[in-house]
Amino acid sequence: MRIPISWLKEYVDITWPIEELAERMTLAGLEVAAIERVGAEWDRDKFFVGQILEVRPHPNADRLTVAVVDYGAGEPLAVVTGAPNVRVGDRGQKVAFAKVGARLIDGHAEELRYFTLKPAVIRGIRSEGMLCSEKELGISEEHEGIMILPDDAPVGMPLADYLGDVVLDLDLTPNLAHCFCVVGVAREIAALTGQRLKRELRGPKELKWPSAPSDASVPFVDIQIADPDLCPRYSAALVRNVTVGPSPFWMRRRLTLAGMRPINNIVDITNYVMLELGQPLHAFDYGKLEERANGKPTIIVRRARPGEKIVTLDGVERGLTEDMLLITDPSGPIAIAGVMGGLETEVTGETRDVLIEAANFSNISIRRTSRALKIPSEAAARFGRGVSPELTVPALARAAASLGIFNAR
Repeated sequence: MRIPISWLKEYVDITWPIEELAERMTLAGLEVAAIERVGAEWDRDKFFVGQILEVRPHPNADRLTVAVVDYGAGEPLAVVTGAPNVRVGDRGQKVAFAKVGARLIDGHAEELRYFTLKPAVIRGIRSEGMLCSEKELGISEEHEGIMILPDDAPVGMPLADYLGDVVLDLDLTPNLAHCFCVVGVAREIAALTGQRLKRELRGPKELKWPSAPSDASVPFVDIQIADPDLCPRYSAALVRNVTVGPSPFWMRRRLTLAGMRPINNIVDITNYVMLELGQPLHAFDYGKLEERANGKPTIIVRRARPGEKIVTLDGVERGLTEDMLLITDPSGPIAIAGVMGGLETEVTGETRDVLIEAANFSNISIRRTSRALKIPSEAAARFGRGVSPELTVPALARAAASLGIFNAR
């Protein structure tokens, strides 16, 4: 499990040097397999937060543009780029800017390959730097366009100061299920260092922590647990009138550091809360759930029936056996409990209402199902080790409130 130090610091003060912290954690049973220093290769005099002042058409190439970039020192520099998210007329965007002499990853090579940026004349126009993609910086495999930074990114700040972080890669044993989340690891560090755990949920101001959902008394779903031996608790929250789109930059960044690929604001907040609290969540398109006569969708948690199948989110049709636990509505399976959701109720760009699931499942059942279907999901990894049933409601409140804030933007 990958834990960014910046995220840990929201719950516990880090008072030891990183190497000493890693050694003490390993001796205490939380093995730190590796320490990754993100941004350590970004020279402070070569990589900066830049701002696009203007984008002009390239006079000799229809698919290229010329961006003029302020990087906080000296005269603005002209950069020739073919990035699809840099368009003629753009101005004001904050970007990751590399000067001549910077060492970058070749974004077009399949294998890892570095190159040193040199001044170049591209179709008759001199280019004095580069607008960087995430892949060229070694942040992720994303290379469809350049990296656009938040509007409040300080122009001229070394990129290592703005985006740099330290990530602990933990190799946790099965008995440390409570450490498969940021708060759990922070709790252990607090005990090791004698620091006080910051118990309230923290984070960027966009994340809220309500005492209770504002519409908690409004019935919106019937829940039937047909097999309580495999599902001791099932909780749900409804978020209406959502707009599916990208998550805030800081959330995408944290998910990437933790080893997860950002998808959209709905999926990302479920993954974020899972990484933070250890409670896996799943989001259904509420409008796709089948209703009964009472006008409300019905969620039924039960074992699979003979011959049942489901097409999961990865587009694969999977045959089910009678020992596998399912989440269903009256029409049939909509998710493999604790393992993967179904394609039929997937959240898409047309989704307007989202039902968020937070449940507690038998760890033995989830392990067997995940292994039998060969689906090693992040949710299954946590359920398979054991998750506290007390986490369902706090995790729901965290996710539902945060989605409400994101949607209000």
